[in-house]
Amino acid sequence: MTGRRRDPNRDAGQAAVELALSLPLVVALLVAVVQAGLVVRDQVLVVHAAREAARAAAVAGTAGTTSTGASTGATAARRAALAGSGLDPDRLEVRVTTEGARIRANVRYRSRVVAPVLSGVVRDVVLVGNVAMTSEKN
Repeated sequence: MTGRRRDPNRDAGQAAVELALSLPLVVALLVAVVQAGLVVRDQVLVVHAAREAARAAAVAGTAGTTSTGASTGATAARRAALAGSGLDPDRLEVRVTTEGARIRANVRYRSRVVAPVLSGVVRDVVLVGNVAMTSEKN
């Protein structure tokens, strides 16, 4: 009984072909996961910046204005949001509003898509953080 023998060299390139076909998908998924992680990190920083801005505005109060017409509370809030977060100042927007004795800090940040593969598909992500605190100066 003679059987047909299998040639071991016949399947030698199969693994290389499978890797060549699946590698772009794996790399794209890895890049997407890294980008999602960066956006989540930026969201945490935005919430932290909003907390710092609200705290600074609550301590500074809303009375008084700077030479540019901005309130001292809003100026202090922007400074605190930038110092406490390390976010890009050109992409950060801080608004401070008062509602009676409560001061609300609204922070918006455009998180940049850093992966060139995703930049054509996904635009910058706008992240928002809102925090309200009671004013310490009444």
